[in-house]
Amino acid sequence: MRFEKRLSDRDAWSIGDGCSAGRVLDLLSTRTVFMVVRECFYGTTRFEDFATRIGTSAPSVSRALKQLEAAGVVVRTPYQEPGKRARDEYRLTRAGEDLLPVFLSLVQWGDTYLQDGSPPLDFVEADSGRPLSVRVTADTAPDPSSDDIEIRLHPDWRRD
Repeated sequence: MRFEKRLSDRDAWSIGDGCSAGRVLDLLSTRTVFMVVRECFYGTTRFEDFATRIGTSAPSVSRALKQLEAAGVVVRTPYQEPGKRARDEYRLTRAGEDLLPVFLSLVQWGDTYLQDGSPPLDFVEADSGRPLSVRVTADTAPDPSSDDIEIRLHPDWRRD
């Protein structure tokens, strides 16, 4: 990357707290918060399932969900099973869905540089089965939504 001419003197300007990357990192600041977002993409909606699937404490999941709700990434939706008290499900908002390329980029980078051998999951276009990848482009084609993606177990992955 390079800066336009008027920004080339890096000591002459600063975006400080206005940095969007810094704000995203503040929002997704803990492993639990990011794993809650992952689980939302994987279809998890209920509080108990978040705690179980992430493998963390209920208070930690509660803090993460509150943080994501306050930021407009998830929204609560009430539900009630027959004979039981009302509870809330958590679903991604438009802002949450727009984190999909961020999430997939991190997975793609981790698959490339942090996996010993094959990655555990493949993300493919649901209709065609074509593998998905994230890339920087000037293309204006619409991005797929999470509903357009199927997650498959990578055929060569072996759990150690």
